[in-house]
Amino acid sequence: MEEKNKKTTTLGLDENIEGALCYSLGLITGILLLFIEKQSQFVKFHAIQSTSVFLPLFLIQLFTFFSFTFASLILSPVIVLLEAILWVFLMYKAFKGERYKLPVFGDFSERLLSNLSV
Repeated sequence: MEEKNKKTTTLGLDENIEGALCYSLGLITGILLLFIEKQSQFVKFHAIQSTSVFLPLFLIQLFTFFSFTFASLILSPVIVLLEAILWVFLMYKAFKGERYKLPVFGDFSERLLSNLSV
């Protein structure tokens, strides 16, 4: 089997590994790698998408935590489950080297990345 020509990043990691790391701690690693990564557009895309996906989910979860309503008892576990599924799925896609775009968030990430690259 041939090994793919893997690109390295500012941190010296393969793009697919650093792309997956963008999602590893959700919002935190997305923001960190967005500011650290200087070379890889692939990693920057995943860092932006990670931040744009997990920031609203974090804020919704924070709101439901402090609202103490019956709806929050139902909504909070659903959000946690959604986050876990997205977390694993997006890490897998990035690790496979795919620039997978979630609806809405992926297009937003592409636009922001093109604005940052100018």
